[in-house]
Amino acid sequence: MTATNDKPFDLTIRNGRISNADGTFHADIGIRGGVIAHVAPDLPPGARDVDAMGRWVLPGGIDSHCHIEQLSGMGVMCADDFYSGTVSAAFGGTTTILSFAAQHRADSIPEVVAAYGKLAREKAVIDYGFHLILTNPDETALREHLPKVIREGITSLKVYMTYDKLKLDDYQLLEVMSVAGEEGALVMMHAENHDMIRWIAHRLLERGHAAPKFHAVAHDALAESEATNRAIALARLADVPVLIVHVAGRETVDVIRNARRLGAAVYAESCPQYLFLEAADSDKPGMEGAKFCCSPPPRDADSQEAVWAGLKDGTLGVYSSDHAPYRFDASGKLPKGDATTFKEMANGVPGIELRLPLLFSEGVMKGRLGIEEFVALTSTNHARMYGLAPRKGAIAVGADADIVLWNPERTVEVSAAMLHDNVGYTPYEGRVLQGWPEQVFSRGRCVVRDNALQVERGTGEYIARGRPDPLDSRPAASLERGRFSELVGLSRGN
Repeated sequence: MTATNDKPFDLTIRNGRISNADGTFHADIGIRGGVIAHVAPDLPPGARDVDAMGRWVLPGGIDSHCHIEQLSGMGVMCADDFYSGTVSAAFGGTTTILSFAAQHRADSIPEVVAAYGKLAREKAVIDYGFHLILTNPDETALREHLPKVIREGITSLKVYMTYDKLKLDDYQLLEVMSVAGEEGALVMMHAENHDMIRWIAHRLLERGHAAPKFHAVAHDALAESEATNRAIALARLADVPVLIVHVAGRETVDVIRNARRLGAAVYAESCPQYLFLEAADSDKPGMEGAKFCCSPPPRDADSQEAVWAGLKDGTLGVYSSDHAPYRFDASGKLPKGDATTFKEMANGVPGIELRLPLLFSEGVMKGRLGIEEFVALTSTNHARMYGLAPRKGAIAVGADADIVLWNPERTVEVSAAMLHDNVGYTPYEGRVLQGWPEQVFSRGRCVVRDNALQVERGTGEYIARGRPDPLDSRPAASLERGRFSELVGLSRGN
């Protein structure tokens, strides 16, 4: 890649072993104005030079599923605001997050988006964007507000098939999918069968089974796989792509893999908790098990292996944190102290800072994933899937200079005390990881160096996203689907 002018670089990162999703090579990186200007050997010095000898130079991580400064459906506020959440992300090698602007039933979508935008603008230290959580798809939302926010750069939305205060019925899901198809947005689905969970939970509680470990019993693996199958069927009927979030169980991985083999435009993510935690972790004395409870819950070693296989073969194309930070006290996990039942505790686990180090250590360093696969799963695929490419997700001329220098020789024992979130605990306490992000650059700014934050709050930028680009070519609709679409008119205007 040759120079196009003789202006000096603001920053040169030299002697790096650079990995993108499509290959690894040795070169220097010249940066001007926050953008990668040149990638080539032996570049001239910049105003600042960073020697990356012995380090792996990777694109900044993109975490496309994290809950920051968000009020849950149960009315519980996350422990992290946009300052602590983005600082924690940066220390873990993430340079862009996609969080949620969460509509509750009575909320106006424009007001929700404006409120979250103000919070992030004042506090975020890295770049950010939003998905819209949609809980009230009334006519105003579907005809006016949803198309407007999509056209303004929130090109993905999340809907729920469970939780009393969040879930949509199948008719509503089809209505939302129809609008998403017209406007070019991606629908993200929390896929669990609400009535299955409600039925099991009722019987558990009436028999006095209220401890945290029964959360995993109530959220049976069949509830996840059934809802996933139904979500895919609805998306096929509406003829739109769909992304299943936080896949946990073996049967769900199989459902998605088989649907993709049959040509369905279904995509999926998984998260650290489904690789490194199990349902048995929630069976601890007292309320300690609540620290490991999220939905869907972690399953067992067999499901862990299925998730690894899904990440390896592309069934699961993105790896996110689903960071849902709640403190282990009355403000979060334990609203009724030791008397809190599994149905009353705040639902979710933290993971925004450890997402990448966990996968780097246990995937790359132990030979389960290649470094290029790591980059794809943690950055490049997110950029493509959510309309951030080519600005994000690769070390390439013209892209933002979001770059992380990893030390593959460094070992770190995880403790809550070393992390930068506001949660106060980590479900990964005591794990020893190999490989760690030591310098983090966002748009050419050094954000983290020498284990210290180098930037001020509010210096992250909002990213208005383009049309999502699926991770592979979308299958052509069958002749029968095409005829059906013409007959009934799947767009709302017909």
